Amino acid sequence: MKNFYLTTAIDYANGSPHLGHAYEKVLSDVIARFRRMMGDRVYFLTGLDEHGQKVQQSARKAGVAPLEFCDQQAAKFADLCRLLNISNDDYIRTTQPRHVKVVREILQSLFDKGEIYKAEYKGFYSARQEQFLQEKDKVDGKWPEIFGEVAEISESNYFFKLQKYQGWLVDYINSHEDFIYPRFRAKQVIEFLKEPLNDLCISRPKERLEWGIELPFDSGYVTYVWFDALVNYISAVGYGTERFSENWPADFHVIGKDILVPPHSVYWPIMLKAIGIDLPKSLLVHGWWLSSGEKMSKSLGNIVNPLDLAEKFGADPFRYFLMREMNVGQDSDFSLDLFVTRYNSDLGNDLGNLVSRLLNMGHRYAAGKVPAASIEEDFEKQLKAAAAKTAEESIALFEGMQFHIALEKIFNFVRSVNRYAEQRAPWKLAKSGNEGDLRTLETTLANMAEALRIASVLLAPVMPEISKKILLLVGSQEAGSFEGLAWGNSLEGKPFGEKVILFPRGDDVK
Repeated sequence: MKNFYLTTAIDYANGSPHLGHAYEKVLSDVIARFRRMMGDRVYFLTGLDEHGQKVQQSARKAGVAPLEFCDQQAAKFADLCRLLNISNDDYIRTTQPRHVKVVREILQSLFDKGEIYKAEYKGFYSARQEQFLQEKDKVDGKWPEIFGEVAEISESNYFFKLQKYQGWLVDYINSHEDFIYPRFRAKQVIEFLKEPLNDLCISRPKERLEWGIELPFDSGYVTYVWFDALVNYISAVGYGTERFSENWPADFHVIGKDILVPPHSVYWPIMLKAIGIDLPKSLLVHGWWLSSGEKMSKSLGNIVNPLDLAEKFGADPFRYFLMREMNVGQDSDFSLDLFVTRYNSDLGNDLGNLVSRLLNMGHRYAAGKVPAASIEEDFEKQLKAAAAKTAEESIALFEGMQFHIALEKIFNFVRSVNRYAEQRAPWKLAKSGNEGDLRTLETTLANMAEALRIASVLLAPVMPEISKKILLLVGSQEAGSFEGLAWGNSLEGKPFGEKVILFPRGDDVK
């Protein structure tokens, strides 16, 4: 049985963790947790891209060896994963021997097959992007800011025969509609491929760049950072060994839209075709987080530190906000005010209040245990129908990567449970002493607990720790799968937990 294999892009060691890194990790983690709950055996990979000119320069500036610099950076990104409760199965670093070995084997193989050749290059080079440029890369006759300082250079280098596969790649993308998700991103790739491809320069002379993987066929060069970094997806899962087929092809490479073209949609598929292995099933391309409509960047000073937010509010509320606000594939705006509003409204007023009032009434009116449900009238029938519909629709939406809509439906259901409590008003029923009213009171508390159990199971991929807490508070077990979503009476007689405030007011937390 093949694993469900999911990867993030590996973070570049030259920077520090920011909101974009956090979102990609959380998005991937939600998919991984969802697939596990659906019964799949998941292998989830993330990691760090550690070679290249910018890393070499930053290490020199810091006065440390490049590997020591990378060790420091790796610790920062590992902290991000821990803080956000990311359930990755592996963490690859491109300085690890298992990765270096595979990169060198692939380079040698392609060189032996004549797919790599040496030639003289004269043209433009962007140190910031570590790539060669052409006149067509200019916009209105100028180099875009993304390239930084561009220099004209002339040197001998090794080239990979990219152009040879251009026609094949166009045909592949057109005939495999699931290869790029969302599909509108494929148009961007096809547009790029309308221009003739140049062969890819995959080497850098050591006099210019020492910090990289040495070419196995020429010790005077190291390989281009993208040719090195992309290979992580196969080096981490045993390329060249029997266990490789347990994971490959990847089910999803989760990446940002800025690295779709050309690295992941042109270089990577052509590299795989030339190597002779299957392409990943899908590239899942997400958008950017914006601030007042502009991309977050150091120069604009609008970068959000996800570590600060998650430490203040907790990992699960932060995860919830990211998944609730971003339509996968589109851009979304971030503001602290929007975060606090969502935290106080959805989490505090709706979910937190439901948990609090149930525990309070459970101890006051039911001796601290989930009572039996013994009546079923219209209110109960409506609640059960809403639970079944929410479960079915939410899982289908999770399958389709529509997490924001799934969460909207789950929280609509949570609000309906609060309405049910208002309709039945257990606090009034408790005062009457009438036997029928007491049975209705017990039924109301039992149904609130069961509805909360179902909502918590559905929320588990997004808010795993909060889900676990709520389930324990109503006498249930941690959500391991979606098999228990049918309405039942498994909670009857189970103890309610002590009353807690799951979501302190966000205004106070600030």
